[in-house]
Amino acid sequence: MTKRLTEVARKAGVSEATVSRVLNGRDGVSEATRTAVLTALDVLGYERPTKLRGERARLVGLVLPELQNPIFPALAEVVTGSLAQRGFTPALCARTIGGVSEMDYVEMLLDHQVSGVIFAGGSYALADARHDHYRRLTDRGLPVVLVNAGVDELGFPRVSTDDAVAVEQAYGHLRSLGHERIGMVLGPEGHVPSRRKLDAMVQAAGWGEDTEYVERSSFSMEGARVAATKLVERGVTGIICASDVLALGTIRAARRLGRAVPTDVSVVGYDDSAFMTCTDPPLTTVRQPIEMMGQAAVDLLVTQIEGAGVLHDELLFEPELVVRGSTAPAPGR
Repeated sequence: MTKRLTEVARKAGVSEATVSRVLNGRDGVSEATRTAVLTALDVLGYERPTKLRGERARLVGLVLPELQNPIFPALAEVVTGSLAQRGFTPALCARTIGGVSEMDYVEMLLDHQVSGVIFAGGSYALADARHDHYRRLTDRGLPVVLVNAGVDELGFPRVSTDDAVAVEQAYGHLRSLGHERIGMVLGPEGHVPSRRKLDAMVQAAGWGEDTEYVERSSFSMEGARVAATKLVERGVTGIICASDVLALGTIRAARRLGRAVPTDVSVVGYDDSAFMTCTDPPLTTVRQPIEMMGQAAVDLLVTQIEGAGVLHDELLFEPELVVRGSTAPAPGR
């Protein structure tokens, strides 16, 4: 007990006596100090006293599918900074291979009486995945915001990049360079943002339902290399990818087949994550407005937490094509 008081006091920046007064429900403590003590208790993983468990912490979960893709740490930086400015303590939950699942993270966050949760990628974006843990959040009335497109029936507020505009920009760029055989490397079949990108490409390029110019991949360089190899072997000269990681795998595939990028094959990524100016060649990509989206996600969540209502409409943010060295005129132009 003494060790716990010491740790919580140090974390909250108050005396052990103040921590004791808060835990015992005594008067003489300001609301700000009381909140700081309870948040410190939650962050350190200690259970609240029974009489305080009904109160939610000033703790907000940020659940990410991974940290290897630089776009997710970039979003985490924006969201955690914005939450801290609003007086909330962010709890970062990033999944790893063979590690804690998204479902387990949701249970842990519920146990810690969080005020809300922001998801950026996860099972909600996969139509054929299990969604039971999201419904637990709905049943608890917990404020939730999703970053980027997810399955419609969950009903959570969403902050998304406009996938249709992203594809229109990328396709228009490649067409302006004279490319006619343009393919796509997308995420898994049930991945909702990839579905939206494909729908936009069907409209822009006039494709039929069955096309040989689309390949699916996990969101990894290795998966993209396998998928892109098939497209290059079919004579595709321009490839639009559903992420920068997929684009880098696509460049690797082209080179292993003896093709030069961008002389023989032009590649367009999606995200404009960190270091894409440092790749060889620097990557042409569609930039997600991560800072604006992160701020909007926090605004939506805080609005719910404060009881000011829920905006169920999806907020769509316009992306920006950033032209660098991985695209060039089609061969023969």
